[in-house]
Amino acid sequence: MGASTGDNWEYSRLVTPGFFAYSCLSNLPGGNIGLLYEADDYRKIVFASFSVDWVREGDPGEKGEPYFSIPLVDLDGERFRQVTVDREKGQYLGHPTTVMLEDNKTILVVYPKGHGRGEVVYKRSTDQGLTWSERLPVPETWGTSKEVPTLHRVVDKYGKKRIIMFSGLYPVRMAVSEDDGITWSELEQVGDWGGVVAMSAVFPLNTGKGHYMAMFHDDGRFYTYNGGELYELDRQNYNSRMFTLYKTVSLDGGLTWFPPESVYQSREKHICEPGYIRSPDGNRIAVLLRENSRRDNSQVIFSDDEGRTWTDPRPLPHALTGDRHVLRYAPDGRIVAFFRDHSPSSSQGSLLQIAEEEGETNYSLIAEKTGLGSPTEGDWAGWVGTWEDLENGNEGQYRIRFKDNTLAWDTSYPAVELAPDGTFITTTYGFWEKGEMPYILSIRFKLEELDARLRP
Repeated sequence: MGASTGDNWEYSRLVTPGFFAYSCLSNLPGGNIGLLYEADDYRKIVFASFSVDWVREGDPGEKGEPYFSIPLVDLDGERFRQVTVDREKGQYLGHPTTVMLEDNKTILVVYPKGHGRGEVVYKRSTDQGLTWSERLPVPETWGTSKEVPTLHRVVDKYGKKRIIMFSGLYPVRMAVSEDDGITWSELEQVGDWGGVVAMSAVFPLNTGKGHYMAMFHDDGRFYTYNGGELYELDRQNYNSRMFTLYKTVSLDGGLTWFPPESVYQSREKHICEPGYIRSPDGNRIAVLLRENSRRDNSQVIFSDDEGRTWTDPRPLPHALTGDRHVLRYAPDGRIVAFFRDHSPSSSQGSLLQIAEEEGETNYSLIAEKTGLGSPTEGDWAGWVGTWEDLENGNEGQYRIRFKDNTLAWDTSYPAVELAPDGTFITTTYGFWEKGEMPYILSIRFKLEELDARLRP
């Protein structure tokens, strides 16, 4: 792409590695470029769209430029911070979520025996996650969970506290505890709808006591009882899936939920797995989103009216790009974000191809060797910055690698709790040892400990 005469081509960007054929370009409404090409040895016709600015950026690392310019604090080797929550030889354990009770000591955790789908395991810690119970008894229907379970504390307008757990796909189901997790109900259907990583974000609204909004996504397969059939029919007409970001509201402290409404829908931007945070004054909501097509960075949307309307998605900087963001304020007012690092360039570009050629499953090693993608590619990562950084698209203050993941990007749907003394307790799964199945690990830190690493 270059001068209008075609004499010079100053910029380039890899759209897809490997085979392609017979491509054509067109201008799209809104200023993007549409690209149609054959792929998979002529078996597929693929449509992609991108902006001119995206092409001008080039593939990260191809010109020797760093993926991000802020410092990196690496905690990978600091075993004194690490607590093993659960591990089972030969068994995949993944995708935990946690809730800390108001005693600021008790933490509950749930996670599936499998990649999302699988029997839900339940454990408890009474010392802020330093030690954990054996696996606790659970209701029979928890063994039928189809998707990542998500755990949330809710309070109704009368001050009644509950803990709710969602299990997704179709239909979304919910279990309830009214005694801080001592006993639980069976999983019961919430409504005549479903979704992926159901209710991944649940947050209180300022519209009334006991009012909550939940957000989740679906790609057409699980929203309705016949979603699979509708999805296959859709794919016969369109090569790219339709991703929809949904919101649903509860006015009774999370016991019942209204039918979901679409927040954003697109075949080009596959935004999903929302994670929320409010502005310091509480008046603005930001939701960070994974971009699943890997054609762009992660995205952010904002609402100034308690989720009634939202801004259009806009890209986050490389330093905040990844999957399944969970955000918390530190005691000093800064924001810490926890996520899986996954750069778009690595998925569509040379890094993936090089990793396959070399037979290397640890993608951060390839990134370090080649300069492509992120230096913490595929790892359990974090970001430290301010609300102003988030709102203005700044890189932030520094990045964190919590733990090196040894198998591609299969890691890090992080759970996060904050103790009164400022200790973050973050918990997730990953392939922490090469050749072994993933297990659940917790890491503890204070922000001032990490800040000290950056001082001369």
